[in-house]
Amino acid sequence: MFKMDFATLLFWILAIVMVVAALAVVTMRNIVHSAMALFFMFALAAGVYVLARAEFIAIVQILIYGGAITVLILFALMLTRIGGQRRTNPTNRTWPVALLVCLLVGGSILYALLSSPLAVSQTLPASVPMDPLNNVARIGLLLYSPSQYSYVLPFEIASIVLLVAIVGAIVIGRED
Repeated sequence: MFKMDFATLLFWILAIVMVVAALAVVTMRNIVHSAMALFFMFALAAGVYVLARAEFIAIVQILIYGGAITVLILFALMLTRIGGQRRTNPTNRTWPVALLVCLLVGGSILYALLSSPLAVSQTLPASVPMDPLNNVARIGLLLYSPSQYSYVLPFEIASIVLLVAIVGAIVIGRED
């Protein structure tokens, strides 16, 4: 009998729901619903990152992809004025080729999974001590610690450059 720990079970649940959400992105007829499914898929990917103990990447995934990219897509949809159309996400005529490619990629992944001698749920032995600091705390120490490599000055310079770029974009974009 195949034994599975809780993290592996949670990974498989997240992965299956993420694949369903990705399929919903490309199969939904309403583009706004498709964008919401895309946001849901990004959130599930952040859950997979949390399971991999990459908390910083999970936070960035939610902020950048889940927030900014989805909002950008929705603003682009609102500005294109596609209201009144029932089918705002038309299907392409080459979907049989895409289905064949998906089946080939899925089959190769299943072949690699089933023929691999390594188990998915292998973890570190219990004798390995856990690090009390997570990767978010380590990145914070790396960025702002005066005793280690300090990136405070480049971080502040980048924020000033971004502020100048935003003010410049407002000045260029304003109507006289």
